[in-house]
Amino acid sequence: MTDPLQSSDFLLEGTPLAVCYSGFRTGQHPDRGAGAVNPSKDEILEDLQILYRQTPFRLLRMYDCGENTEMVLEVIRDHELDFKVMLGVWLRAEICTFGTCEWLTEPYPVELLEENAIRNSREIKRGISLANEFSAIVAAVNVGNESLVDWNEHRVSVDSVMSYVRRVQQSIEQPVTVADNYKWWADHGRDLAGLVDFVSIHLYPIWEGRDIDEGLSFSIENVKEVMNALPGSPIVIAEAGWATTASEFGPRSSEEKQKRYIGELLSWSAENNITTFVFEAFDEDWKGDPNDPMGAEKHWGLFTVEREPKQVIHLFKNHNSPEDEH
Repeated sequence: MTDPLQSSDFLLEGTPLAVCYSGFRTGQHPDRGAGAVNPSKDEILEDLQILYRQTPFRLLRMYDCGENTEMVLEVIRDHELDFKVMLGVWLRAEICTFGTCEWLTEPYPVELLEENAIRNSREIKRGISLANEFSAIVAAVNVGNESLVDWNEHRVSVDSVMSYVRRVQQSIEQPVTVADNYKWWADHGRDLAGLVDFVSIHLYPIWEGRDIDEGLSFSIENVKEVMNALPGSPIVIAEAGWATTASEFGPRSSEEKQKRYIGELLSWSAENNITTFVFEAFDEDWKGDPNDPMGAEKHWGLFTVEREPKQVIHLFKNHNSPEDEH
């Protein structure tokens, strides 16, 4: 048996098993300009009980510091649920990527980019506040989600991200990271890797044209590419998943293939002491093109948007769940 790629000391909260959680149901969504429609606390509690009873995941990743995230933290605290959270700080665009982001149809006004920098500073402040208020629940703080790649619409400069990271590190006790595509980290991440407490990477073989027979092997190549570029940096896989339906992927997407990919990846991650956040807990039908119900963005969940388990949940049927189901 080969040695693991990382020490068990590099596991976040001592576990390789984690999941990305966003609880928006049909008709709900984050703020898209006219205000958010958030899940209720009862709906959040139902979601967390589903995850608790049907999966082994006790470490959740969330993406912003808005009202919905605060409600999730309150539900965990008030019901004394056995969950920890990697809190997200959502960064809006401070650099215009018109020309490199294929879905950006016109350049951002300079005034908007300047306003976004102010809003990002407020988000950082909220993240610090939540991490300190819920210090027993917040296991780590992630600053920015795919904000450094030039193909996204919410790009922020490396210098700005590093400044935000320092600000958070100086204000909280928990470790601080930045989550981005594995390729960005491998090619450009040296300076940032020297600052963060651990490196958070995203892996999506299906987006890169791979089918299931190459899913695990390609993911391992991705991880090793980052490790070779950033030797000694603790690595967390902050997103990895397989769509169950996707007009973009055709037959490469299915519940059977999702089950195989996640099963193989989690087994490998456990053997190599790499905390892996599966993307994601529940389907989110607010995402992507509203005119394409089969679009990939809507179908990464372990459960449907109606909270019905997909085939992948059979992987966890024998997981050791404590008798106390809260």
